[in-house]
Amino acid sequence: MRYTGEPGQLKLLSEHRKGESDLIQQKGKWYLLATCEVPDPEITEPTDWIGVDRGIVNLATTSDSVNYQGRRLSRYRRWQAHKRAELERKNTRSSIRRLARRAHKEQRHATHVNHKISKEIVSVAQRTGRGVAVEQLDGIRDRVRLRRDQRNTLSSWPFHQLGQHLSYKARRAGVAFLEVDASYTSQRCPRCGHTEKANRPTRDCFCCRRCGLAGPADVVAGVNVRNRARSAWVLVTAPVPALAMTS
Repeated sequence: MRYTGEPGQLKLLSEHRKGESDLIQQKGKWYLLATCEVPDPEITEPTDWIGVDRGIVNLATTSDSVNYQGRRLSRYRRWQAHKRAELERKNTRSSIRRLARRAHKEQRHATHVNHKISKEIVSVAQRTGRGVAVEQLDGIRDRVRLRRDQRNTLSSWPFHQLGQHLSYKARRAGVAFLEVDASYTSQRCPRCGHTEKANRPTRDCFCCRRCGLAGPADVVAGVNVRNRARSAWVLVTAPVPALAMTS
């Protein structure tokens, strides 16, 4: 059986296929499963950075003031949680199988959303010659204090996955990628540097108590991420100083 696909897919298969391939059928459609080893392109020196702030209400907000809202995904996840609760109450073999299928469907949906967001951000960075910078969110669940009704949302939210998608898409596109310190990015004024909890009176608003700079809090956080990436990249690319010779 011959396989036909998009020109880009055929070129990828002809140039980088590794090992054996499998042809499988799922729901009346045929799929070719092939492993390809594609070398990473050389990382281009960035002219500047796109800072990305990740969150729950807004899945991602860039320093360019581009906002990817999470309302639709939040509604979808709440609806899925309601359906899961109904199936759990039934507690039958059929309901258990349906629970498993729903869990996989929800994961695929969240992955699809993250793919779309990361693809668009990396495409903009590649077109404008910039790098992509995100907050380093390791240990965020241990640092923040949440209400009981917020814990499940945070523990199941795909923050890390979005960062992974941005990282590997940037690497494939030859775009520089950095993770920077996440401390006080939403409370620090990017103009005067004043950091205070009162700078963010509400979740959505930022207003510096010292210089009066005001704007959307997530955009300000993205700008702070961008500024930290500028400083961090200088340290990353700086030449290693030669050790002084001692007699």
